[in-house]
Amino acid sequence: MEIESEKMRSETEKQWSRYSKRNWSLQDFEIGKPLGKGKFGRVYLAREIKSKYIVALKIIFKEQMEKHSMHNQLKREMEIQTSLRHPNVLRLYGWFHDSQRIFLILEYAHRGELYGELRKNGHFSENQAATYILSLTQALAYCHQKHVIHRDIKPENLLLDHQGRLKIADFGWSVQSSSKRHTMCGTLDYLAPEMVENKAHDYAVDNWTLGILCYEFLYGAPPFEAATQRDTFRRIVQVDLCFPPTPNVSQEAKNLISRLLVRESSKRLSLRNIMEHPWIIRFANSSGICNN
Repeated sequence: MEIESEKMRSETEKQWSRYSKRNWSLQDFEIGKPLGKGKFGRVYLAREIKSKYIVALKIIFKEQMEKHSMHNQLKREMEIQTSLRHPNVLRLYGWFHDSQRIFLILEYAHRGELYGELRKNGHFSENQAATYILSLTQALAYCHQKHVIHRDIKPENLLLDHQGRLKIADFGWSVQSSSKRHTMCGTLDYLAPEMVENKAHDYAVDNWTLGILCYEFLYGAPPFEAATQRDTFRRIVQVDLCFPPTPNVSQEAKNLISRLLVRESSKRLSLRNIMEHPWIIRFANSSGICNN
């Protein structure tokens, strides 16, 4: 299946908007190559037949959902992601189901997971890292305005489109709430101290994760990585943060990371202040497009 040109994509996107609120079925799509495989199903490249619009079709097996009692979590994820409209948030256009499967119609991110780019390069330049952090911060500011806490920001859940623009994906652990939450969730290396200690948490867990990601983008590994889960927990709670001598990273970047990885959640740098931080101003591409 060929990927359409930029001009064709903009034209078909206009057409797509006219079809996007209809009742879908598998007969509406041409299925292409597999894009990935997860615990509950698979993702395929697909093209909507009428508009010729390219999408990613995520197929989830109902049997697996029932086995792991994931119905409510999936319903919440779908409701949240469908409601979000931001350039740095992956769109969920719609969904349909048959007797065995649930199909999610997702925006297609041509360049795949940011995780793959990071592993391939080892670490990012400060320009790349700052551009990704600015894009993420803008997306999270939008989500927080909508009372959505993501709670599982990590390189595997960040995708890149054909221009190199970052997209937040996978809202499986997200919650829409204006009050504090108590569920421990997310991924070990990215957990905030309040989650590790099973305390109530709020939007500030996403701010903490921005600090983790900024460090990982620049150094190639998360800051509190350790041989055992217990040691990782200990390092997180103690905020056992150190900056290796290589690669050479600017003082502005270290300052931003240090002001985000703060044990007391209320003292972490706000999203607005991240966007106005000297490191972001100096290194980030405000267009959000990162090609290098």
